[in-house]
Amino acid sequence: MAVRTLCDFAARSGDLDHRYTPSPTSEEGIAGHRRVGARRGPGYRAELPLKGECGGLLLAGRADGYDGDANRLEEIKTHRGDLARIGPGQRALHRAQLRAYGALLCRAEGLATINLSLVYFDIQRERETPFSEEADASVLWAELEALCHRYLAWAHQENGHRRARNAALLGLRFPFADFRPGQRTLAEAAYRAVHGGHPLLLQAPTGIGKTAGTLYPALMAMPRAGLDRLHYLTARNTGRQLALDAIARILAANPGAVLRVLVLSAREQACEYPDRACHGESCPLARGFYDRLPEARAAALAGGGILDPAALRDVALGHQVCPYYLTQELARWADLVVADVNYQFDQEALLHALAAANGWRVALLVDEAHNLMDRARAMYSAELTQGRLREARRQAPAVLKKPLDALARAWRRLLARHLPATGADAPVQLDAVPRELDGALQGLVGAITDYLAQSPADAALQELMFEALGFLALAERFGEHSLCELARDGVGTGRLAIVNLIPADFLRARFDACHGAVLFSATLGPAAFQRDLLGLPGDSRWQAVESPFNAGQLQVRIVPAISTRLRDRGASIAPVVARIRKQYAAWPANYLVYLSSFAYLDLLHDAFVRAAPAIPAPRQRPGMSAAARQDFIDGFQEGGRQVGFAVLGGAFAEGIDLPGSRLSGVFVLTLGLPPHDSRHEVLRERLQRRFGRGYEYSYLYPGLRKVVQAAGRVIRTPEDSGVIELIDDRFARPEVRALLPAWWRARVLDKG
Repeated sequence: MAVRTLCDFAARSGDLDHRYTPSPTSEEGIAGHRRVGARRGPGYRAELPLKGECGGLLLAGRADGYDGDANRLEEIKTHRGDLARIGPGQRALHRAQLRAYGALLCRAEGLATINLSLVYFDIQRERETPFSEEADASVLWAELEALCHRYLAWAHQENGHRRARNAALLGLRFPFADFRPGQRTLAEAAYRAVHGGHPLLLQAPTGIGKTAGTLYPALMAMPRAGLDRLHYLTARNTGRQLALDAIARILAANPGAVLRVLVLSAREQACEYPDRACHGESCPLARGFYDRLPEARAAALAGGGILDPAALRDVALGHQVCPYYLTQELARWADLVVADVNYQFDQEALLHALAAANGWRVALLVDEAHNLMDRARAMYSAELTQGRLREARRQAPAVLKKPLDALARAWRRLLARHLPATGADAPVQLDAVPRELDGALQGLVGAITDYLAQSPADAALQELMFEALGFLALAERFGEHSLCELARDGVGTGRLAIVNLIPADFLRARFDACHGAVLFSATLGPAAFQRDLLGLPGDSRWQAVESPFNAGQLQVRIVPAISTRLRDRGASIAPVVARIRKQYAAWPANYLVYLSSFAYLDLLHDAFVRAAPAIPAPRQRPGMSAAARQDFIDGFQEGGRQVGFAVLGGAFAEGIDLPGSRLSGVFVLTLGLPPHDSRHEVLRERLQRRFGRGYEYSYLYPGLRKVVQAAGRVIRTPEDSGVIELIDDRFARPEVRALLPAWWRARVLDKG
């Protein structure tokens, strides 16, 4: 193992300190090391490789430099600004690395003593600050043995856990008496994908038991495929809870199974002291964090089980450590991690980084995978606004006024060149990211970095700096996969955005790094659309699982006599209200009506309330709180009688479960097509050039996915029954009907 990895595990001590400490970039660090090396004599050996066996570990690493004439070994750490901002815990770790390299060098060269020098190099001032000591070889070796012993004790425990885990998984029992109809087919396909190490797109209807039907076979495949980790990724919190419920059932049915299940949650949800900074001088749970981490880690992992936020909080507070950062540490040791998709696919994704650094074999289960496309687009998009800059300048310290003014001038040049008109403008799509802002942005980042190196942390300045860095990073990777959009609001404030269109170019490497992936959803077709836009490898497969439901459970009617196009919406109100009232009179029950916009919803809802004031008609409103959303859902009770109104693609169009008579029917008044604006037209053109399916990939498939998701709220179990009305003449087109689930057996009505 690497010396650095050994020290990171066994030699850390002191406080957790996540104050922002401006550090050199990797390029600046390499250049700094070279400058220091260039100052040394001709016998100086830079990047000295060292290797040796100690206490059962084969250690390897590279010391930064060795001067044989002076018998001096150096560890060089570049920094920016005041050296005092490098805390004692970090310095102790640096010293431990140097002494470990010293032990290996003394053993390899037969040295009795050695001079050790920890050199801190300020890249701004090009100034060295050395901390030197003479060390005895036997003392260094004893320290290294102690570190190895500490790690090996843990490693032996981990090996024992892995053997017990794999033995239990080889004999894992399904947590139910039998599979649901279609669930065995789903489970077999998932097992083959994880065991064989290939990606699988798995389309299976709601209610078939996709969560348990993928988790169970994936866990069975872990020991057979030699997997280190399994990552279950969700795009919604509801999916996370379903996964935890399924895992709890699997563990209950297999009491001997030793499985560590970790739930990753956002810092905002896990932080115990949100009003305090993340360092020992401010937060008591950061003080002495690394001193107490070993016991907290051991307690958390003892016996396996589900480490959800509540359980982790109990362990963390019991050992007086930060719950959030304890969770981050435990991500290194969990067998199964349940997390949001951003932990695997974001630019700074924790799970991907850990797997890459440790060489793990990891398989992915991606729930509600139809959401991944849009989520990934958001991950690889960035925006700068002139208004944000103006606000920052009002509050910035005097030393930052000059770089902020330079950026303001660059903004004016940018707008004058591309948007010479005043007032509000339609967005302009640019072929490349304009370079007018580059120099000023880099200058501002450097100035903020230097300021923060000498001053207390400023959260607003840090956020501004990270926004600028994120934008610059995406600008460097700009290509056909994204567009650059420049706009100005009504008061003349500019907005420059990099908008990702084709996430495949960013996700491809993430999938290539995994040993198998199962992406599953009720709406995951067409196959080529998903493969092309998500960047799945050429050996990825697509499979649709036959629905356990039958046409007798569901009446699907297409109503082509009513157009819901924008120009026809006024004329559609009266006949749609009549259809809803007719269905309600024939079967008084709970219904949901899905519309394309809040404006359309307002028109139809008002007309319905006037026509049928006795029927309860709850409605979705923009910006509803979590409590208000839950109240809306709770209003759909067993045996209830009401007509709810919601927006297609919104909070109530997917991810909600209303089985039985909680929902007996839906009316969908739109194909869900995205707006024909300039951004979507650029998307259509790009997708046409690359894949030859511009309209389908940018408009038709995303729209019909929303329709099927919303309509899928009706039939949730084999005992459910209901009705779906698809209201628009375009639903009757053959190419549209072909995208609807085959088991629906949709019937086109001759009259509205």
